[in-house]
Amino acid sequence: MFTALLDYSKLNQLLANNSQRILALMLLALHAFLIWGAQTNYLHHTFFLCTYGLFLMWQPIWSNTERLSLPAIVLFLSIGVIGYFYANLWVTAVWLSLLFGLLGGRVFSDESRSNRIIHILAASYILSMLLLWVVPKLLNASNDLEAAEFVITYLTPLLVIAIFFIPKKILVKSAQLPVIDFFYTLLLTLGALLLILTSFVIGTVNSVHYIKILFISIFGLAFGLIVFSFFWKPNTRFSGVELLMSRYLLSIGMPFEAWVKNIAALGELESTPNGFIQAAMGEMTALPWVSGVSWLADETRGKLGVTSQHATDFNYKDFHMTLHTRWQISPALYVHVKLLTQIMGEFYIAKRREETLRQNAYMQAFYETGSRLTHDIKNILQSVGTLVSAAEQTDDNDSKALLKLIRKQLPVLNTRIATTLDKLRAPGEDKKRLEKISAWWKNLQLRHNQDCVEFISENLPLQDINAEVLDSVLDNLLNNALEKTKHQPHTTIKVEMRHLPKSGFCIDVTDSGKAMSNQIANDLFKKHIASPNGLGVGLYHAAQDSKQAGYELSLQSNVDGIVRFRVALA
Repeated sequence: MFTALLDYSKLNQLLANNSQRILALMLLALHAFLIWGAQTNYLHHTFFLCTYGLFLMWQPIWSNTERLSLPAIVLFLSIGVIGYFYANLWVTAVWLSLLFGLLGGRVFSDESRSNRIIHILAASYILSMLLLWVVPKLLNASNDLEAAEFVITYLTPLLVIAIFFIPKKILVKSAQLPVIDFFYTLLLTLGALLLILTSFVIGTVNSVHYIKILFISIFGLAFGLIVFSFFWKPNTRFSGVELLMSRYLLSIGMPFEAWVKNIAALGELESTPNGFIQAAMGEMTALPWVSGVSWLADETRGKLGVTSQHATDFNYKDFHMTLHTRWQISPALYVHVKLLTQIMGEFYIAKRREETLRQNAYMQAFYETGSRLTHDIKNILQSVGTLVSAAEQTDDNDSKALLKLIRKQLPVLNTRIATTLDKLRAPGEDKKRLEKISAWWKNLQLRHNQDCVEFISENLPLQDINAEVLDSVLDNLLNNALEKTKHQPHTTIKVEMRHLPKSGFCIDVTDSGKAMSNQIANDLFKKHIASPNGLGVGLYHAAQDSKQAGYELSLQSNVDGIVRFRVALA
């Protein structure tokens, strides 16, 4: 079984690679059928079967690897039976017109120059035999071309023989169909049929020489095409047949602009994806030729109206719609509804994206609130740890100083804990704890009295500050610097408050440790930074809180020995 399949695939590949030679053999068999097939029934049937068999091997409509359906088999057999038993001149003329359309349509769609020449030669041969052999016999005017009979019989096949010697560039694989321009194929087929019928009418009405009939038909058709091309896209104020046809194809059976306007309005009114798609399906069922519609969007199913025997499926990404119509929709209307399906699908995807963004924003608010409170509690616990460490290291002789320190710091810690709890109850409210800068500076020194931190100040400004924000920012900076001293023991820390001419004052926190990497320095204050000692979001939230309170947190220096952060009144 596998060997049979392998041989079948090799056969398909062989047919695809030799389609040029098969085409030439088909045209030679067609030539024999036209010239010598009428002599006896035996030759007629033999040459027709050869021509039709080679056509089935060459035909560019069905892929060689595709299993033919029952209607396709019936169609091919019907054409074969009609050609075998009823192949008169009219059937032959229609058959040649179809072949001319197929070959001519390939000329406009083939990318290779050599392939294009092959199809031009083949189409030229078909048109020559149609006008110089078949049509004269329809008009009983073969005697008018008796002088050219030798040329028709023995020289026109040279066009076909030349196909054998043209190198062909294989553009497609055997499993793929060659590209055929349907519009040009249909136009050329209709043009050939129009030329045949025009010649037949003129020859029947007027008893004139066939050459004259041929010139009248060809030049008449050419003049008609020139006039039509002018009206197709004129250079005047008239929009042209092209625009009218495009407008007709885009608006057939459906008010496009009104429908899109309604969909856009629904996109603004409906906030959920399911609500939007339900309303859009209601707009679809309001069309007079639609009896019902069913859809599947993600895991949501729905149905409106009633089903009918004419059902058409439309899919766009995760949106699937089945449209039930009162009659079978035309190809132009199918393209139209497909475009509308894409519009609905894009609106639906946009609604899903909006819903996802709302959910992410909701979860991000929870995350940021929780991480900020966690970091505030961490700073408060570190301050408590500092007081505990001071109590453990204080002698009995210094108990009064320790008691004084605890009395000053406990109310501050209590206030900070109360503020943190208030944030937990109402995270959206912005509450400030205003203090004089001198009092806040003293409390900061007392909290870090036991740490190796040097505080320097010059004429403290007389203004109120947001103590809650500055406590959080300075605790973050000092805790990070103190954490560095555990790994770099000789690191010194200095906190300096200075006047600035424009911004009022600034507070610099400087340590003599190693500098941060450039990547960390670039990402600082912008996003989460991986940290082995914490959450890595302290400085990010400190920068956000500073900005909201009117301060600016920045990195002033990042070199070995001088790592300086600055908090300034913006």
